[in-house]
Amino acid sequence: MRRRHTKGELVTEREPEAAEDRKPQSDEARSAFTPPQGVVPQAPAPEQDESQTTSEFAIPDGLSTPAAAPADSSGSAFTPPQTYSSRYPPPAFTPAHGIPMVKLTKEAPWQDRMRTMLRMPVAERPAAEPVQKHDDEGPAVPRVLDLTLRIGELLLAGGEGAEDVEAAMFAVCRSYGLDRCEPTVTFTLLSISYQPSLVDDPVTASRTVRRRGTDYTRLAAVFQLVYDISDEEVDVSLEEAYRRLAEIRRNRHPYPGWVLSAATGLLAGGASILVGGDLIVFVAAALGAILGDRLAWLCAGRGLPEFYQFTVAAMPPAAIGILLTLAHNLVDVRASAVITGGLFALLPGRALVAGVQDGLTGYYITAAARLLEVMYFFVGIVIGVLIVLYLGVQLHAQLNPEAALQVLDRPYWQIAASMALSLAFAILLQQERSTVLAVTLNGGVAWVVYGAMHVVGGISPVASTAAAAGLVGLFGQLFSRYRFASALPYVTAAIGPLLPGSATYFGLLAIAQNDVDAGLVSLTKAAALAMAIAIGVNLGSEIARLFLRSPGAAGRRAAKRTRGF
Repeated sequence: MRRRHTKGELVTEREPEAAEDRKPQSDEARSAFTPPQGVVPQAPAPEQDESQTTSEFAIPDGLSTPAAAPADSSGSAFTPPQTYSSRYPPPAFTPAHGIPMVKLTKEAPWQDRMRTMLRMPVAERPAAEPVQKHDDEGPAVPRVLDLTLRIGELLLAGGEGAEDVEAAMFAVCRSYGLDRCEPTVTFTLLSISYQPSLVDDPVTASRTVRRRGTDYTRLAAVFQLVYDISDEEVDVSLEEAYRRLAEIRRNRHPYPGWVLSAATGLLAGGASILVGGDLIVFVAAALGAILGDRLAWLCAGRGLPEFYQFTVAAMPPAAIGILLTLAHNLVDVRASAVITGGLFALLPGRALVAGVQDGLTGYYITAAARLLEVMYFFVGIVIGVLIVLYLGVQLHAQLNPEAALQVLDRPYWQIAASMALSLAFAILLQQERSTVLAVTLNGGVAWVVYGAMHVVGGISPVASTAAAAGLVGLFGQLFSRYRFASALPYVTAAIGPLLPGSATYFGLLAIAQNDVDAGLVSLTKAAALAMAIAIGVNLGSEIARLFLRSPGAAGRRAAKRTRGF
């Protein structure tokens, strides 16, 4: 026995006994014990000084560990791990707060399902299950991206909002198995990026939208194609999708040219009745609008930009109004109603609604571009009307700005005129025949609400217009959900009776008569009415989505990117 000191303590150690002095082991100690798998018997560890420290992560004695793989000396920081497979990737990292469960069932419209996905961070999106079947090698990524861009191009060129275009592109990609994709939509450029995995190079494709055309029949066909692609019960291969897309592009317009010209005249005549015109005013406004439409088609055939087309189209209605004013000894008509009716056929209500909707949903670049386009069109209309009005003032035409205050009480005629205006607007937008009746009734309801609030109730015209437009947006969203289609065909034509044609004309007339202050006040009122229409339509659509809760609506994020701080 020996003694030693350790940190001020006296420790007594027993010396090892000799081999011959040890006691023999009993039979119980010599039992046939088999170590479990993974545990190997080892020699007793040599006696270790207690002053030495060991790591708490040290492997316990007796536990066998697999030998480490030799390090790859030629490896790179971008070399995928040994256990990683791009076809069967490991589960992603789960955040500390968890991943919200989003139920995207078949009962919800694909627009709502894809909009919910787009408003979620990429790391929190649930994994996609390919709807359309493909071979074992996986989907053809370049062809899927090309098909997606072509579909987005048709939707954006048809006037669809940027958020709905992104939702459609996202739906096509996810249906064909490309879940890690990010579509981006601006006013003239579409792009989409797909990254197979964290270690693979992303694939990016883009497409430029150079031509725009208003054809809501084609728009509805594209929506039906996207609906079929995202439906599990409908098998749409890539070849079939390309074939249907080519048929949609080659599809002729549902209405011939003479019907479109007649619809232009009906629109202008109905608008003139709304502002107090009679039968002669109806015919004069219709004739001026048809002449302006034909001149615009002639300029388009010569390759002139749309700015000059709007300028030329605005001149014939104003010229006919001036001529009727100069001939007041022969016929007594309201020239202001003729000019106002002609302006109704030119005001870009479709682009205005789409631009404000993009701004309210967070697509500010696209919204700014659309509103700038609206401003250019409006300036073209202003220039065309001002040129004619200036010539009329020089010819001593008796144009009375006070005619704006003469509101005639003819509710039944005005309701019929508003419905005729919406019908004509729907035909000009090349809508399907099955949607014309619904949008006509929607336009009549909008005018009834506006008349009840403003004419009867004496409420501000801006507030009355916003309420009527909100009802239009609500009904349009209901119709679109019932048909699983776009809401534009049910909304755009129905806001026709609410467009600020009268305020625009009297503002231009005041400027032509050197009363700039009154003209600016009237034009400001026209701009306020236009914004009330656009905001009311968007608010009605959001109210429909808010109260008609579909599966997955609980996890729907707001489109607002910032919160003011």
